Amino acid sequence: MSRLLSGGAVDRTRELPFTFDGKSYRGYEGDTLASALVANDVKIVGRSFKYHRPRGILTAGSEEPNALVTLRSGAFAEPNTRATIVQLFAGLEAVSQNRWPNLQFDLMAVNQLAAPIFVAGFYYKTFMWPAKFWEKLYEPLIRKAAGLGALSTLPDPDRYDRNHAFCDLLVIGGGPAGLTAALSAGRAGLRVILVEEDNALGGRLLSERHEVDGVPGSDWVKLATAELNSMPAVRLLNRTTVFGVYDSHEYGAFERVSDHLAQATSGQPRQRLWKIIAKRALLATGAIERPIVFGGNDRPGVMMASAVSTYVNRFAAAPGRRAVVFTTTDSGWATVADLISAGVEVAAVVEARKTLPVAAERVRSAGIEIFAGAVIRDVRGNTVRAVEIVAADGSGRRIDADFVAVSGGWNPSIGIASNLGGRPNWSDEIHSFVPGTMPSGMQAAGAAAGNLSLGKAIASGWAAAATAIADLGFARDRGTAPTSSEDLAEVAPLWHVATRRTKAFVDFQHDVTDADIDLAAREGFVSIEHLKRYTTLGMATDQGKTGQLNGHALLAAATGRTIAEAGTVLSRPPYQPVAIGVFAGHHREEHFRPERRTASHEWAISRSANFVDAGQWKRAQWYTRPGEQSWLETVNREVRATREGVGICDVSTLGKIDVHGPDAAVLLDRLYVNMFSTLPVGKARYGLMLREDGFVLDDGTATRLADDYFFVTTTTANAAKIMQHIDYARQVLWPDLDVQATSVTEQWSTYSVAGPHSRGLLQTMFPELDLSNAKFPYMAATQFRWRNATARIFRLSFSGELAYEVSVPANLGDALIRALFEAGSAFAVVPYGTEALSVMRIEKGHPAGNELNGQTTAGDLGMARMVSKKKDFIGRVMASRPGLVATDRPALVGIKPTGANVQLRGGGHLLEKGAAARAGNDQGYVTSVAFSPTLGHSIGLALLKLGSQRHGEIVRVYDPLRGTDTEVEVCNPVFVDPEGVRVRG
Repeated sequence: MSRLLSGGAVDRTRELPFTFDGKSYRGYEGDTLASALVANDVKIVGRSFKYHRPRGILTAGSEEPNALVTLRSGAFAEPNTRATIVQLFAGLEAVSQNRWPNLQFDLMAVNQLAAPIFVAGFYYKTFMWPAKFWEKLYEPLIRKAAGLGALSTLPDPDRYDRNHAFCDLLVIGGGPAGLTAALSAGRAGLRVILVEEDNALGGRLLSERHEVDGVPGSDWVKLATAELNSMPAVRLLNRTTVFGVYDSHEYGAFERVSDHLAQATSGQPRQRLWKIIAKRALLATGAIERPIVFGGNDRPGVMMASAVSTYVNRFAAAPGRRAVVFTTTDSGWATVADLISAGVEVAAVVEARKTLPVAAERVRSAGIEIFAGAVIRDVRGNTVRAVEIVAADGSGRRIDADFVAVSGGWNPSIGIASNLGGRPNWSDEIHSFVPGTMPSGMQAAGAAAGNLSLGKAIASGWAAAATAIADLGFARDRGTAPTSSEDLAEVAPLWHVATRRTKAFVDFQHDVTDADIDLAAREGFVSIEHLKRYTTLGMATDQGKTGQLNGHALLAAATGRTIAEAGTVLSRPPYQPVAIGVFAGHHREEHFRPERRTASHEWAISRSANFVDAGQWKRAQWYTRPGEQSWLETVNREVRATREGVGICDVSTLGKIDVHGPDAAVLLDRLYVNMFSTLPVGKARYGLMLREDGFVLDDGTATRLADDYFFVTTTTANAAKIMQHIDYARQVLWPDLDVQATSVTEQWSTYSVAGPHSRGLLQTMFPELDLSNAKFPYMAATQFRWRNATARIFRLSFSGELAYEVSVPANLGDALIRALFEAGSAFAVVPYGTEALSVMRIEKGHPAGNELNGQTTAGDLGMARMVSKKKDFIGRVMASRPGLVATDRPALVGIKPTGANVQLRGGGHLLEKGAAARAGNDQGYVTSVAFSPTLGHSIGLALLKLGSQRHGEIVRVYDPLRGTDTEVEVCNPVFVDPEGVRVRG
């Protein structure tokens, strides 16, 4: 065990059992999975992507490239989770990835023997020839090798949430700079949101032994947190990561709500997506310690020095028993002091700088050997067993150790600062990139701005808050910035130890080596963006957070440029991996869209309705009666009862749009192919809309209720699309028109009352109305009062029967359907659903969704005579293109089988008799089919080449998917009442 006997912020009274690769271990409350593995002496935690080399824990934060595990099991499995950010909980299951059969013995490690082949550009050079091998060999092999962890492939049982927040100041990062800024802004009265990806605030103060305002840093954090929690205008979001910056001061963040729990409480989401609108934002994300490229630097046991300090100071876990510290920074010497204080043996300090810092005196007095101006050339052992150093005089030395702490400098964590295209600037002071042009309203503070010492970080956080306070017009906090203990932060760059003998890695997960960078430069890939894609540098799950700058430095050296001249890549969201589920939130499965129910829904349930999804609505598909054995039996009954008596169908889901204004008629003339400005008040007219390319967009009716007021209906599926179309027309195409449009789909409940007894039923229901044919003819409309509310009645029919549509406000919809059936009991009224409605519209030859598929014209549907030649309208010019007016285009026809008891199916292709079944002979296809109880056989609608000229001809319906080949007769698409006597009776 490597658990220290004292210290740390873990609760030693609460042991937490967990498993890794099926083996049981124990940690403490307050551990991460990574710290618990360190405390249990687990060295190897994963395998690299390409060579399957053993990998150990490198860091202690979200930049971790190696320690990727799969958490939990079954449907709850979460692959590629960074062990460094996983809070330990009792019963946690973790499994290593990218190895077979196990972590210690991975057969895929044989890839290391092929290292001379698997160089930069290997995929580009290898899988080009022969071309026929791609689908049969190359692609299957690549797909099998791709990825690290594996998805469960089961439905995700977790739930996700989303929220919106607004603030004056968004502080991104809860380290010393972020806490200081939040305190100052909160005291000034600003609405502040502080976001921290760790489960606790404090940042480096939790991992180092510094004092702030005269108290230990961790104690100061507790005081600051308590004060922030007491401020009503301040919100603290722990376990939350800001992953992207967007236009208009919008920020995306995700909160890990219950990831730290063995099981979420009832109703608790796993994660929550935040959309934050902030007037000002402060980037206080700190900095990421960078590795040094030397031989064997990827071996388990090689860790970042700051991570070593974190495990020792915060988690009381020593990464080993004997350390070598390799540093070019003052912060590396702080790690040496931490190890000494923890009682961990430090075998040597290898300082690349020739001048030692003042901290060296204390280290030397502790009897620790120091090598100034020296480097580690190679690491020995499958896991660290020893290091080989090269002293300042060129001599070599081997030092036994079981872990190496490396400090090569610090890279400000500025990824999201470039999300909107702002390029960072090179800093010669810290030898890294710092924020350049920032997103509007954002400024950087602390280490993210290049202020690496604790004192400078705190001061910059205070100053940044003062700027935001002043910009927003608040009175500044009169206090002073907190003070800190001394913290030296000098750094000298050391990118690469060229004398190494073994492989030296730049990107640990993707196995990009210094040799790969050199090869890319020799082959002409000297652009930073080309280098990234050619070598896969920075394309792993850590997105180059640990190794990218080292790679850019090596490229700059190979091409004779400075790093500033070579440049760096920009970051795009998400800066940290985000589960797809959290983006979807509630919008999945039955919640993918809000379920919309009509006012008659509960009434329909009482009538044994079977429901179907229609657009966003639940609609009754049919109403089963006791004793009926099949849906077809039910539908046939509903059709016959409606055609012979009266039936009622809920058509409330049709789109409804109010169009008001002096220019309402002008707008409709430009939207529809036919004329609406001539429509009298109190009349409805069927209309057809085209897209700009000349194809049919939708059909429906428009009723003129006043000179400046039209009521427009659309199909259910296109309701939203037509509303957008109308808004675009009036706001963009013709903004000069004085007209307004409002969607009122949800405001009205509408029922179609159809059949020869429909007039009698409605006259009984509304005796004050004169519904006679003379007074209320076909396509008439009127408004009246029912139960102290405005109601409307339209004489419209899509079933081919005498029919009406009755509309009332939605809150009266349930009452109306019950009243209609009460009044209709004397007429043997029946409810009918969408299936019977579809059968009757096919019998009537009315084109609907299947025919309005975006590929048909008005002429194809037999509606060419509707198209006005007296006015302009959307789609008119494009509809006259030769290809769209060609006489041999497929046109709407009816089809009926030549044999008895033959069932037609939609989608079949139409061929001439005797023609071979190949694409060149295809003359059309079947769009809609139904069994017609009125005619006693199957019927269908189809689009057939020269269809209007071929009535009476026998053609074949060939269906290769179902294996059928049926002869049908081409006929008039109107099967029932082609003269239209019933609808006008």
